[in-house]
Amino acid sequence: MAHQNDPDLVRDLLVDPGLWVVVGLSNNKERDAWQIARYLKVEQGKAIMPVHPKAETVHGAKGYASISDIPDGTDVKVVQCFVNSENVGAVVDEAIANKERLDIDAIWMQRGVVDVAAAARARKAGMGVVMDTCPKIEYPRLRPRGT
Repeated sequence: MAHQNDPDLVRDLLVDPGLWVVVGLSNNKERDAWQIARYLKVEQGKAIMPVHPKAETVHGAKGYASISDIPDGTDVKVVQCFVNSENVGAVVDEAIANKERLDIDAIWMQRGVVDVAAAARARKAGMGVVMDTCPKIEYPRLRPRGT
């Protein structure tokens, strides 16, 4: 059975003010990760944290080379994955390994990123999973509960 995103989970993640860790975010302005992270921070007021091997500061937010490098005690709402489908499983596994330490609530695989097995592992670890969509697409779809 194909993965279907839970609209209540999508809504809850988008309206929550928590921190979004954006894996694959660098200062390359041509990349979707840069543009969507800017949208999340500037237009939606979200706190973001870049994760990229270069560990660059992006949009004023200090970057880290990996999820494992994020300091203890950081409360992460969402790990947003801007990596190829072939590589997202490793990112999900690193998030699972750091779930308790960073209090990670959910994995969000960006549009075009699909790994059903990784999604199942994340759900088994107690994380919410959104796959193959973009917050910028989902925000306009938000509706109050019960409507």
